[in-house]
Amino acid sequence: MQATQRMGKMNWDRIEGNWKQFKGNVKEQWGKLTDDQLDVIAGKRDQLVGKIQDTYGISREETERQLEEWQKRMKT
Repeated sequence: MQATQRMGKMNWDRIEGNWKQFKGNVKEQWGKLTDDQLDVIAGKRDQLVGKIQDTYGISREETERQLEEWQKRMKT
């Protein structure tokens, strides 16, 4: 695993562990996602990517880009 991937994983572990706090920020960024969907996602990155893709009809690459930008803004 490359250093950047390792850092991203560690940072995402922090998001997953504090999902209740981050959930509101996710809702601000991707407002079409429902509270029920976010509860089911429960901080699982792959589930969030899939739900954003499905809900917004965008590619996985675009979803990953948006998620990385969001993560940078969250300073995780």
